[in-house]
Amino acid sequence: MSPIGLFRTSLAKKFVMAITGIILVGFVLGHMLGNLQVFGPPEAINEYAYFLHHILPWEILWVVRIVLLAAVVLHIVSAVMLVIENRRARPETYEKQKYMQASFAARTMKYSGLIVLAFIIFHLMHFTVQNIDPAFHNLRYDLDGKDTQDAYAMIILGFSNVWVSGFYIIAMGLLCWHLSHGVSSMFQSLGFRNEIWRRRLNCIALAFGLLIFAGFSIIPITSMISWYGGPDIVYGSEVRQATENWNGETPIHVTYPDSAHH
Repeated sequence: MSPIGLFRTSLAKKFVMAITGIILVGFVLGHMLGNLQVFGPPEAINEYAYFLHHILPWEILWVVRIVLLAAVVLHIVSAVMLVIENRRARPETYEKQKYMQASFAARTMKYSGLIVLAFIIFHLMHFTVQNIDPAFHNLRYDLDGKDTQDAYAMIILGFSNVWVSGFYIIAMGLLCWHLSHGVSSMFQSLGFRNEIWRRRLNCIALAFGLLIFAGFSIIPITSMISWYGGPDIVYGSEVRQATENWNGETPIHVTYPDSAHH
């Protein structure tokens, strides 16, 4: 059977969803750990960003991007095809019974997935392509004599917008909801989940989803708290002071406390 013919089977689609799901879960975890460096000195996350964009060979960076893009596309295509197949293959009475038995997370997977996809597109435009906030390109940082973009200030400034932070937190909540069902389903598709482990894996999946939600959401929450006059958990007041009178053209250099810069 050809690869295309094999992919037409439900088992193959579930296997593809599981493998691509593992890739995407790994990326989400790594991305969260990288972002959490915002709670260290600004130099830490700026060094991390500089490494990704200037030290890491571009071939490796593009291989990672292509693999992630392919994983997203295959994951979505497999999910859509499985939904269509299930609706065609099962009678209405069976569908109603299955609907009652399925968890709320499982029933809303397609909706949460679409919203998360919309968020990913916006997030890439905001922080990667950087075509939403013109100040991002002008945030500069002196990294051991190298003039680099101030990724730390970019994160704080980006999340100073209540609407952006609100959308981000909602999307992370839906992602957590998606993961609470998807992580457990991955093990089932790969044949590792049985009746004994079903409840345990469901608990592990829920715990992982909550961990991801907390790790991502704490960043916009603390950014807004610090930006709007609360405790300076991150350097929100410093970033706000440097950007609030920006003329739209000159580079922006945030003055961090000496202990934070070195």
